Amino acid sequence: MNMRTAPAALMPALHPVSLRVNTYLINLDRAPLRRFRMERLLASFGLAFERVAAVDGAGLSLPHPGFDEAAYLSRHGRRPNPFEIGCYLSHVECAKRFLGSHAEFALILEDDLDFDDDLAELLEAALEHQARWDILRLSTVSSGKKHKVEPLTASRSLAIALTREKGSGAYLINRKAAGWIADMLMPMRLPYDLAFDLEFDDGLSACFVDPLPVSQRADPCSQIQAGLSTYRLGRRRPWSVLPYRTAAEVRRFARRFRRLAAWRVSG
Repeated sequence: MNMRTAPAALMPALHPVSLRVNTYLINLDRAPLRRFRMERLLASFGLAFERVAAVDGAGLSLPHPGFDEAAYLSRHGRRPNPFEIGCYLSHVECAKRFLGSHAEFALILEDDLDFDDDLAELLEAALEHQARWDILRLSTVSSGKKHKVEPLTASRSLAIALTREKGSGAYLINRKAAGWIADMLMPMRLPYDLAFDLEFDDGLSACFVDPLPVSQRADPCSQIQAGLSTYRLGRRRPWSVLPYRTAAEVRRFARRFRRLAAWRVSG
């Protein structure tokens, strides 16, 4: 736990949610200011956490045992990018650490976030609805409509998205989802947020919180994104990935729509 930014007397009491949820903060060793900022934010909510040193794409070389280049090219249509690979492996490492613990749930966070004031209250409410989700997403960088299905608190609800959602800044998972991330999502075949948004293919249930309680506007110049922009991406025959992407979109809509309809009928 890295709650070291204030004297113990000034630190809020540990929130009860920390007894059931392990919080993991992904942070590059070369980004200490981000770490200090997030430490203060998490301490203000009384959330204990473990810092996970992010895999730095700047130090990766290809080929890499955690990366399936042929599958990546056929599904994503871009040149391999070590910064994306580092991001992916960092999230997988969080899932593995969680599986090695005794906690029931894990909250996984990147280090460029802003939290709404009711974050801890919301996490408590989410655990009361744990039968409804394996993955509970608290942030996104997309703007697709979220279809509300069940209230969580007076101001927030569980919701289902029928379209692709990008971003993996903040999410809550159970042990089933962690096992899926550590096993089924390896080796890397897509950027993490795209692979993470295909949970339905392996029988997992994902929900959003609506309105979202976490944003990534705190630091719009993400170091991962900065790395991506300095590395020449370039498309590799973009038409070649259209069949794969089209099939994924159809599956996503069909399976999540069925779940949405069943939830509303039963409710």
